[in-house]
Amino acid sequence: MPPPAMAYLNHLRFTAMQCRAMPRTGLFEACALLKTTQAETKQAYATALMRCLNEALGQRARLHAPGVAELTFDELWLLQLGSASATGDTLSLQFLLKSRVAHEHRRLVSFLIHQIVRCFPLD
Repeated sequence: MPPPAMAYLNHLRFTAMQCRAMPRTGLFEACALLKTTQAETKQAYATALMRCLNEALGQRARLHAPGVAELTFDELWLLQLGSASATGDTLSLQFLLKSRVAHEHRRLVSFLIHQIVRCFPLD
């Protein structure tokens, strides 16, 4: 068996081992989880961020309704976080994350912000 084919097979085997402890799902449900358009992807990442933000911050995030001109501290922080991600300012990004996000959640929040910012021209 050629090395690339073996690597592919080993990857599938390793993934199968990891999935043994996970609940089973139907093929339709599994495919429905895959996002094919940029809008769906953007929405999926944004939803994930908003669903975990309270836990990541250790308190309830305050956000105004769409269209409100006033910014809360949490909204300003999210804007600064997005701007730092968009411009590649890793020092500011790390500072912003360390200032408010629990250590165990920083990687996830950073990943979600990076993915969301890819869909928006913040730089």
